[in-house]
Amino acid sequence: MATEWKTQALVRSQSVVARVVAGETLIVPVCASVGDLASIYTFNGTGALIWKLLETPRTLEEIAAAVVRAYEVDPARAERDVTEFVGEMKAVGLVEIPQVQAPASVAMAAASTGD
Repeated sequence: MATEWKTQALVRSQSVVARVVAGETLIVPVCASVGDLASIYTFNGTGALIWKLLETPRTLEEIAAAVVRAYEVDPARAERDVTEFVGEMKAVGLVEIPQVQAPASVAMAAASTGD
């Protein structure tokens, strides 16, 4: 389903490098350990806030609430704008749905039983 990601937690892609330079957040996709300099992204203050929030998995609802608190904007507008912006980031591979990892105790139990 195309909109399934809208209800899931999202996180920064591991295949990008981000730096703040002269007050701007720059994002560079990396492929085979080489930066794709043809695809550098820059974010304004709101985009930088969203990027910072995505250091850990967050839902669109959580991100929109943080934008409302930071910028005192209408919640419905924040939700629309965040959904659009994060959707664009997802489309170009800057964010992803985090992989769910089994707890170590489950993995160890499976290894010990030969599963």
